[in-house]
Formats: sequence, structure tokens, C-alpha cells
Amino acid sequence: MPHQNLDGAKFCRSCGSKLLLKDRYRAIKPIGQGGFGRTFLAVDEDKPSKPRCVIKQFFPQLQGTSNIQKAAELFHQEAMRLDELGKHPQIPDLLAHFDQDGFSYLVQEFIAGSTLSQELASKGSFNETEIRQVLNDLLPVLQFVHSQQVIHRDIKPANIIRRAGKAGQLVLVDFGASKVANPAALQQTGTTIGSPEYVAPEQARGWAVFASDIYSLGVTCIHLLTGLSPFNLYDIQQDRWVWRQFLKRPVSDALGKILDKTIESALNRRYQSATEVLRDLNYQSAAPAMPKPASPPVKSPPAVAPPPVAKGIIDQELADVSSQFLGVTPGKSHQESANSQQPLSSPNSQFKSQIDQELEELRSQFLDPGK
Repeated sequence: MPHQNLDGAKFCRSCGSKLLLKDRYRAIKPIGQGGFGRTFLAVDEDKPSKPRCVIKQFFPQLQGTSNIQKAAELFHQEAMRLDELGKHPQIPDLLAHFDQDGFSYLVQEFIAGSTLSQELASKGSFNETEIRQVLNDLLPVLQFVHSQQVIHRDIKPANIIRRAGKAGQLVLVDFGASKVANPAALQQTGTTIGSPEYVAPEQARGWAVFASDIYSLGVTCIHLLTGLSPFNLYDIQQDRWVWRQFLKRPVSDALGKILDKTIESALNRRYQSATEVLRDLNYQSAAPAMPKPASPPVKSPPAVAPPPVAKGIIDQELADVSSQFLGVTPGKSHQESANSQQPLSSPNSQFKSQIDQELEELRSQFLDPGK
């Protein structure tokens, strides 16, 4: 076993197999085993930082030639899917895929963090806000996966990892059961794959579609809300889900209706795409607020132009001012008054000229249209 070997060892002390794969990837310890193979935590010794990675070794536990062949096909398909999808930040990147010493391997990015199964066990059931976060984080990943014509077929809490750091971003892992959804494949039944508690009815009969992943995600959510096995959340006698009876904290009617529609047994009543779920999930926050009734506009009183000033009135008023200062008789023009008064050389004449000039300026301010 790798955990029994010393650092720097090239061969396993118990079985003699090579520990350094491709002269690069060193297995550290086993982290899982299933029907298809074994999984090891490893380091990439080809890089100075020696980053961690995950090695999957094809090691089928199935019996029968046909089963082994199917398992081998799925193992290599997983490598193909990761190669196509792993550039998405919420899907592990494929680092290598090769055969060595009679075994097939794939090496993928290591995602540091906890699965949602581990979170449920350590923290207890999720609340509505947390479930909405799960849906808003994972549904765009499903949009991307489905846009690449791939059906995951094994969505469950154990295959969703909350990445350490990066604000707890969720990562969808384990594409070992994924399937390319070409038109021919969607019309055919095939091998039943997936975890029985989360698998959609049509997928249990060997016919998976995009909506099958929506179903599995919905079942994942009601499991996280209740903390109970999905098998206990379905009443066989009534042939319906009864998950609301086991809620530790109530959820809104809006979220309840969305979850009910994701887990509809009848395919034609279920959400058909991740986009549809996101639309309903964020409808309230995305919908524009109803406009408030507009207050009646405050009307300003119309601007009233001052009445035109008659030229005769101005002349009369200026003549009155002139008479007050110079003794000019009203009715006479300024020129006439000037001729009948003292000589221009007198001080009074100079004062009169100054007054006349000021009066003319006043006249121009009131009567000149350019001003």
C-alpha cells in the first residue's frame, strides 16, 4: 500500500509495483475504492512546488467479461470528458491519462475541501439560504456540461466539493458515469448507472437525459435540507415525495415549488434545463421593482413677461427727473431746455450736461431692444 512506503521509494514494499507513475506522479495514500477502481492522493514531482493531484487506477471489482469491458469503456470515457470539460473552474482538470504495467490510469487536479456529504455530517442540515447558494453555484456548471452534450449521471452530495478558499466555490467531480448525449444515444436505453437514492426514474430504466441531472440535483437538495436518505423522503403508498414533513426549518413556498418541479417523476412535468431552474430561482431578485405611483408634477407658475414700457412714458419720467435737478419745464425736450438755460461754460451748464448724459443712459437701458 502506498501509505506504507517511505518518501523517495520507487517500488511498493508490499506488491513491488512502481510508485512513481510516468516518472512524475507519486502516490501517497489511498483515498477511495469503488467498483471501477482505486483512487490515491499523489504529488506531481515534476513541478518544483510538488502540487497534490489525484490518481485513479482502473481496478474493476466486477465479474464477467462484458462488465469489465463496460467498466473499462467508462473509465476511458471519464478521461475524455475531463479533457473536454476540465477547463471550467468548477470541474477538475485532467492532467494525464496513460497505461502502465498493465493498468490504466488517469491523473486529475486535486480539489482541496469538503464534500457536501461531509458538511452535512459535521454541520447538520442546510437552511434555505444555503440551498439557494448550492443551486446558484451548481446550475451554471450543469449549463456548461449540458452545452457540451454531456450528462453527468451521478450528481449527489459526495460528488460535490466545496473548494477551500475562493469563497467556498462548489466543484462537480467524478465524471466516471458521464455520457455523451448525442441524438442516437438519447433514443436508446443502456446500462443503469448512478446512485440509486438520487437517480431519476428514466435513468433507472437505462435512459438518461439532461433533465435526469436536474432530478439528481433536486434530490441532493432535499437530502441536504432534511439530513435523511432520499429513500425515506418518498412515500411509496402515496406515490409522492413527502420531504416537507421532515424539515427541521421551513422553507419558502417559492423554493418548495422549485424543488418539487426538479424531482417530478414524470419527465414532461420536470424542469428540462438548468436555465429554467435558474430563471425561477432568481425571478424575485431579477424582476424589476414595481414603479411607485408618480406624484403629480409640481407646476411652476407661468413666467409672465413684464408689460412693454411705452417710449412716451419713459420720456415723461425722464423729463420729470430732469426738471427736479435742472429746473427744466416738463413737456420740453432736453435740447430745448438746454438752449434756454445758462451758457455752456457755466458750472450749472456742466452739471446739466452730466445729468443729460446719465438720463440718456437710462433711456437706452429701457428703450434699446438690444439690451
